[in-house]
Formats: sequence, C-alpha cells, structure tokens
Amino acid sequence: MKNVEIIVRLDVMLALRKMKSRDLAHAVGITEQNISLLKSGKVKGIRFETLAKICAELDCQPGDILEAVAAE
Repeated sequence: MKNVEIIVRLDVMLALRKMKSRDLAHAVGITEQNISLLKSGKVKGIRFETLAKICAELDCQPGDILEAVAAE
C-alpha cells in the first residue's frame, strides 16, 4: 500500500479568486484562525459541510483545494 498525504491548496484558490482569508472565513462562518490552519495543512480533518461552503464561495470543486500526493 502506497503512503499518500493530502496537500491543501486553499491558498492557491484564494489567490486565483483574489479573495482574502478574512473574507472567506466570514462568508463560510468559521474563524480566520481555522482558515489559517486549513491553509497550512495543520488540521486532521474538515467537515464536508465546511468544505462544501468553501467550494461554493470559491466556485470550485474539492479537488481544486485538496490534492493527494505520494508521501516520501
């Protein structure tokens, strides 16, 4: 079985949409601190409801934000 890690590309989507973390946090209803933790990949999980809200706000798919890559 291959080791895979999930990379969070939220910062890339925010830049592409020219949106600030603060604005996304407000629109989604979570704290700026939680957005920061998501961007840094320092979270163990994310609720599907929260992911859906982020995707709706950024007009993207979950795969645009989360990427599975082979762990080294």
